[in-house]
Amino acid sequence: MRGGARFRVGGAVGCALLAAAAASACGGGTDGRTVGVVRASWGDPQNALEPANTNEVQGGKVLALIFRGLKQYNPKTGAAENMLAEKIESSDAQNFTVRLKDGWAFSNGEKVTAQSFVDAWNYAALVDNKQKNASFFAYVDGYEKVHPDNGSPTARTLSGLVVKDPRTFTVKLSTKFSTWPDTLGYAAFAPLPRAFFEDHEGWLRKPVGNGPYAVDAYTRGSAMRLSKWDGYPGPDKAENTGVELRVYTDSNTAYTDLQAGNIDLVDDIPSTQLRNVRKDIGDRYINQPAGILQTLFFPLYDGKWSKAGMEKVRRGLSMAIDREQITRRIYRGTRTPATDWTSPVLGDRGGYRPGLCGGACSYDPGQAKRLIKEGGGLPGGRVTLTSNVDTGSHRVWMDAVCNSINNALGDDGACRVNPVGTFADFRNKITQQRMTGMFRSGWQMDYPLIQNFLQPQYYTDGSSNYGKFSDARFDRLVDEANAESDTGKAVAKFQDAERILAGLMPAIPLWYQNGNAGYTADISDVMLNQFSVPVYERIKVK
Repeated sequence: MRGGARFRVGGAVGCALLAAAAASACGGGTDGRTVGVVRASWGDPQNALEPANTNEVQGGKVLALIFRGLKQYNPKTGAAENMLAEKIESSDAQNFTVRLKDGWAFSNGEKVTAQSFVDAWNYAALVDNKQKNASFFAYVDGYEKVHPDNGSPTARTLSGLVVKDPRTFTVKLSTKFSTWPDTLGYAAFAPLPRAFFEDHEGWLRKPVGNGPYAVDAYTRGSAMRLSKWDGYPGPDKAENTGVELRVYTDSNTAYTDLQAGNIDLVDDIPSTQLRNVRKDIGDRYINQPAGILQTLFFPLYDGKWSKAGMEKVRRGLSMAIDREQITRRIYRGTRTPATDWTSPVLGDRGGYRPGLCGGACSYDPGQAKRLIKEGGGLPGGRVTLTSNVDTGSHRVWMDAVCNSINNALGDDGACRVNPVGTFADFRNKITQQRMTGMFRSGWQMDYPLIQNFLQPQYYTDGSSNYGKFSDARFDRLVDEANAESDTGKAVAKFQDAERILAGLMPAIPLWYQNGNAGYTADISDVMLNQFSVPVYERIKVK
């Protein structure tokens, strides 16, 4: 998954604005807070919060508060652990029986049943519903009939899903996928209540889930308020009375509000503040490895970037970027130069192997210049670099990357920055295939498997394959890896697929990103999970 739009909300001004979002937004406290509520920085999500249509970070934060699935990822280790699943069994890595725990319900009182999952998954897969995460269900038998390439389905439901009783359903996959159960903590696989289907528009205005929080109100561009659901049956009950997610369009403003005590938590420390953050907030600063990789994608749907020989140009651009200098000067220990297309948090067993990118990820100005010339030169003589600039201090590193390319090529106009004001606008340009040059496509893992870094982004027609890369050898290796019952053999095949990326360079790995955050003395028990997202339900308000 993958910042959003933010603007200043604090003090008396914040109370006036937030009153539109919730009548109690500023009641009960002396500092503009509701008693027991965690106030955190946030950005508007790109789309309404349908689980199967949300594949970016800001929307994902909310889904993690209001939904629980069959599996939940341990916030410390990232391990996939049973949540609603009592057990998931298979004798052949292709046919699975899922048994649910008893006692689970949605916050509107409706029981969570096997049908709640099957209906949600069928909705997600059906091409008519245009869900961005539909391809996560491509391994379920019958997907090609509900989601055909021509857009005209011959079936409305997945033949591989069968409800056996209120607490049991079976899943038949179209091929073996030994680690499939470990993917089921991803939000796309969440169950949905009947209200989602019976009053879809009403549900979108105020989503109903089965997680530890319930949505009270949301005003786009302002804030979302969520309250603790007292009836939540899970083991990870909220330790606070609610969460108030406040929208900021500038991470520096959010940081200033944190220092002033106008908000409690910021999980996007701007790079300009990293020099002083320890002095400003002391041991309330968190900096830890996370499953995040920043990359630059190429629009291979544009013939200028996909014609024969352009792989040399793409590789040359990668070698023109001085990752070591950029991460040292700008990010001060919160980024590490990338040497592959995954993340060190996976570890050796999970598939991370440093150096798979080889020389393509090493700074070599001479070789960069030679490769670009051999490949026919930059299309039109220059390249643009596009990203949103409202979060993540993106403008700073964009300038640094373009300067590095220009210096390596000896041409001040070779690379130009193309900033986009908001995350939502940036995402829309990407999904509408309106990019003409390099663009940021940072990846925050959905689940801790090497498969998640490779398949969604680079497999033909993958859910997040925004550059439209397609290679039959890569696809075959991914399919073979998924079918392997031996984890070591599966990982080795995925790494072979990575080597194809090193040769064709459809995306440039930039750096592995740490999760970092800062919080005030008004809250405690703050931690980031392996995805760099605050574990809101554990936070206590003093």
